[in-house]
Amino acid sequence: MIRPTAAITGVGGYLPEYILSNKELEKMVDTTDDWILSRTGISERRILKGEGQGTSVMCVEAVNLLLKKKKLSPLDIDMIIVATVTPDYEFPSTSNIVCDKVGAKNAWGYDLSAACSGFLYALATGAQFIETGRYKKIVVVGADKMSSIIDYTDRSTCIIFGDGAGAVLLEPNTEGMGVQDFILKADGAGIKHLYMKAGGSAYPSNRDTVDRREHFVYQEGQAVFKHAVKGMADVSAELLEKNNLTGDDIQWLVAHQANKRIIEATAERIQLGPEKVLMNIQRYGNTTAGTIPLLLWDYETKLKKGDNLVISAFGGGFTWGAIYLKWAYNS
Repeated sequence: MIRPTAAITGVGGYLPEYILSNKELEKMVDTTDDWILSRTGISERRILKGEGQGTSVMCVEAVNLLLKKKKLSPLDIDMIIVATVTPDYEFPSTSNIVCDKVGAKNAWGYDLSAACSGFLYALATGAQFIETGRYKKIVVVGADKMSSIIDYTDRSTCIIFGDGAGAVLLEPNTEGMGVQDFILKADGAGIKHLYMKAGGSAYPSNRDTVDRREHFVYQEGQAVFKHAVKGMADVSAELLEKNNLTGDDIQWLVAHQANKRIIEATAERIQLGPEKVLMNIQRYGNTTAGTIPLLLWDYETKLKKGDNLVISAFGGGFTWGAIYLKWAYNS
């Protein structure tokens, strides 16, 4: 009996309508379009507007599109994993809300928090449920409403982040397609460089934490950049070496969209030319757990059955990793 692999068989995405451009940010903080572009590669990002509009709103749109494309009933879904650091509520989980709103009455799931590596962690986790034969259809969502935790007077963070959601369907495959291998890593010592101080059990929300503006993302840009370049590049190279692959064997690098220079450094380390690098950071910015599925959604028509993909990410905390995946279909 051939052991099934977990293959991505469909992709959906959602981006809010409102576009926050660099020109608009010039009016909000001391920065310029040229400076943002040269440092990050970002021209604009999407922002989810409206009272009571949480991350689940974007997840539902992405999942519904995915189900429509695949001509699936929501009752067919066994499980929904939502990777996010901006859940609608402390509880219930955003996954719980998404299951209800899309009508996935036979599904269960949970949220997974690993910052910008969240989708990577969730994809590897979902793959295990497929490979064991436990489930046949798992939806993995990466989504964040970063605008809800960004201080728009802090130019070190407000220029980077945006809102968005992407979703993939995982199904068993007996042709050798799908997730081939992964390496996931974490180092909690990185907390001091990138985190949100208040709102958790260590520093519960109160008037003082609000007055001290501790409910926003704090980032030491240079330290994070240094660790991200090394982390993403090293783990991608380690994954290729582990599987006896070189850059010539890889068709696409699907890297977390945090910074154009980090992406380019990762590609250079595994000897991939720019023509093999998927990039949409210029239009969406860093949507945290949303960047990788949104890349797959944007470039779905370019991906061909059998293509070798390296999916790599680095996130706050620190978390990082890479997945080696064979694309399973032609769209």
